[in-house]
Amino acid sequence: MKHCALIYNPVSGNRPFENHLSYVKERLSALGFTCNIYKTDYPGHATEIVKTIIDNTYDLLIVAGGDGTFHEMLNGLVEAQNIPLVGYLPTGTSCDIGKSLGIPKRLDKALDIIAQNISVNMDIVKSNHGFFTYVAAVGSYIDISYKTPRKLKKIIGYPAYFIMGIKEFFTIKPHHLHIAHDQGQVSGRFSLALFVNSQKVAGFKIVRNPVLDDGKIDVVLYHYTPFLNNLFFLFSFVFGFQRLPRVTRFSTKRAKIAMQNKQRQWNQDGEAAGKGTLELEVLNQRLPILIHPKKQKLFKNQRINHE
Repeated sequence: MKHCALIYNPVSGNRPFENHLSYVKERLSALGFTCNIYKTDYPGHATEIVKTIIDNTYDLLIVAGGDGTFHEMLNGLVEAQNIPLVGYLPTGTSCDIGKSLGIPKRLDKALDIIAQNISVNMDIVKSNHGFFTYVAAVGSYIDISYKTPRKLKKIIGYPAYFIMGIKEFFTIKPHHLHIAHDQGQVSGRFSLALFVNSQKVAGFKIVRNPVLDDGKIDVVLYHYTPFLNNLFFLFSFVFGFQRLPRVTRFSTKRAKIAMQNKQRQWNQDGEAAGKGTLELEVLNQRLPILIHPKKQKLFKNQRINHE
């Protein structure tokens, strides 16, 4: 028998995961796994659980929750000596990681991904504020994911974010940043700065054809433009324009982002991170994870495991 650890967040999303534990165990047992189950009880608990159990012999680590739960798991896992294969059951409101990797929120379909056993080694990013999987950001709209009341998200789901974003629409502020990267430096006033290791952020396709195993992160900078900031966001996020005036794009392995206002809050994987200067470095192909077959095209620098 193979050994699996399942960590789940009981308050993630609007469908109680605990009601489906028996079904999940049956599916995993049919795949030849014995399963130890761990429930998170408070923010940051998934990180603690992973650090406690990772010395045990697990062939598979499954996390069930939203982007925040996945982020916590990552920060407990990534510095372990032996990192097991990771499976994901998206049960949160947005689940950008799941969308980028083609993992559906419907539980039986997500378990089908685990059964298909197509694994890749995905880049992750190390920063001075912790590790992240898919995005670090500063600027407009970045705090909506964790400022939106959990009760509202449970009642209406993803539209709760749009309701919370109405206030931000009228209060966009400039952020003075200086960014040193592999190809040089860029400075200026920005309404939003995104450092993206994903295809989607907040449900929008920010990078059309990312490569998630090339050791680089995509940088998307929205220059502050009074009265027109939301127009650029609209064309970029909703209509998917990849080339726009006042939007700078490049990729880099390392970056150091200094900001004039040291109290500006960073967001990493939808969660509040530290303040002030951000230093980041891409860790190439560090995370072994199961993906949907159609998403193999995002991993061009390795042989895909189909065992």
